[in-house]
Amino acid sequence: MKNVSVLILVVVIVAILGLTFFSFQVRETEKALVLRFGKHVRTIEEPGWHFKWPVPIQVVYKLDSRSHLFERKMEETTTAGGEPIIVYSYIVWRVGDPLKFYNSVIDQKGAELQLKSLLGNTQNTTVGKYYFSDFVNADPTQNRFEKIEADMLAGIQPKAREYGIEIQTVGIKRLEISEKTTEQVFNRMKAERQQKADAILSEGEAMARKIRSDAEAKKTELMAVVEAQAKSIRGQGDAEAARYYQMLEADPQLAMFLRDIDALKKVLKERTTLVLGADADPIHLLKEAPDLKPAPSAAAPAGK
Repeated sequence: MKNVSVLILVVVIVAILGLTFFSFQVRETEKALVLRFGKHVRTIEEPGWHFKWPVPIQVVYKLDSRSHLFERKMEETTTAGGEPIIVYSYIVWRVGDPLKFYNSVIDQKGAELQLKSLLGNTQNTTVGKYYFSDFVNADPTQNRFEKIEADMLAGIQPKAREYGIEIQTVGIKRLEISEKTTEQVFNRMKAERQQKADAILSEGEAMARKIRSDAEAKKTELMAVVEAQAKSIRGQGDAEAARYYQMLEADPQLAMFLRDIDALKKVLKERTTLVLGADADPIHLLKEAPDLKPAPSAAAPAGK
């Protein structure tokens, strides 16, 4: 019985050693390269259990196939308008071609060294094509972050594939501006606002001058019309007065009577209700007619 137990133990140990030396496992998050005496034999991208020759005949090199985040703080980068800004950018990447990746960068650390260089060159080139207002703008519709990030992705992807790296996302995490640049930007913004204010004030003053000029012209025109009407009315009044003076000189009593009749017509024209004494002029005419006599002829003899 004791010999059987020992035999079972030996078989188990041999089986474990056999699995260890002649097989390997690829997990869901891995990709594997099988190398025979340092030369590539096969690439395994599907998870599972696989067989191989023991070391040193074949060596299995496993790569992490999960997505990785790489962030970089850049030095000052100049925009198209000459403003220096500090850009914090990032890359989400993973192993694309395991063989190229192994031959080019070997591991994650080597990949990040290449990505740092690629991101720096691409970012400087891309940022230099855009103005500061494309990054920072009071109007959200004028921000062009998506276009800038898309240009950076398009610039990095082809070169990253040469290293077996698949770029999934390139983005800008944060922007910083130096104190000197901030002061310059605010001064420029204040100058632009002042220019707009001066333009609005100038336009308002021009409109005010035009309004005053138009009003003055209309005033002059109206005054001329009024003066002409006043002259006409004064002329009519003078003519009417002259007529009454002639009548008054010819027959003063008749002239006063006709004046009272005209006044009475004007008073009663609009059905106006007045409370006046019966003896008031010209109401007394409604009570009795005046005793009018012809004016004595100036040519009659004085004794007749």
